[in-house]
Amino acid sequence: MKKIIITIDGFSSCGKSTLAKQLANKLNYTFIDSGAMYRAITLYFLWNHIDWENTGEVVTALENINLEFQYNPSAEKSDIYLNDENVEMLIRDMLVSENVSAVATIKEVREFAVAQQQKMGKKKGIVMDGRDIGTTVFPQAALKIFVTADPTVRVERRFKELFETNPNITIEEVKNNLEMRDYIDSNREVSPLRKAEDAVVLDNSNLTREEQLNIALKWAKEKME
Repeated sequence: MKKIIITIDGFSSCGKSTLAKQLANKLNYTFIDSGAMYRAITLYFLWNHIDWENTGEVVTALENINLEFQYNPSAEKSDIYLNDENVEMLIRDMLVSENVSAVATIKEVREFAVAQQQKMGKKKGIVMDGRDIGTTVFPQAALKIFVTADPTVRVERRFKELFETNPNITIEEVKNNLEMRDYIDSNREVSPLRKAEDAVVLDNSNLTREEQLNIALKWAKEKME
């Protein structure tokens, strides 16, 4: 079977990363979490008090950022490293979640991330998830999946995920955060979230992880053959 590029796009908390990781594992492909890249950039900006409305500060900051993925045997997945530091857990903080969409709208940030993502995909055999992967990063990808789910389901999923590390989080906070991110992601000037014309839609509102994986695997194998 030939190696292909698989893109998985969709709104926050639709289960994109979960599906991408499972699919990459089944196909023995490399999983690249584009969202983690934007979160790591946001974390760097927060740590270093970068004014991301100041283009000069942003450009200078990006010159000092090195991102890479390293496989974590214990977790059986790749963790993201920011300037040689594993920040996989730190990028999931609510403060990062509240600011990542704003940072990701910045033209220079997106150009920086997209260039790195395209470099990672040159050898194919990758699964990458995000919001503009099938439309901007890899418009030539063999398989493009657009994942969606009912908003109520997405809020519940995100709440359960955050509650494990932050028991003080409220469902209302999560709902407001997702609504804000949806609006910003869909309305930004540079590479807004949208379904590629040739993408297949996967609504997983009422699907188990195993069921959605089987659907995606079927689509992938059809393209690989």
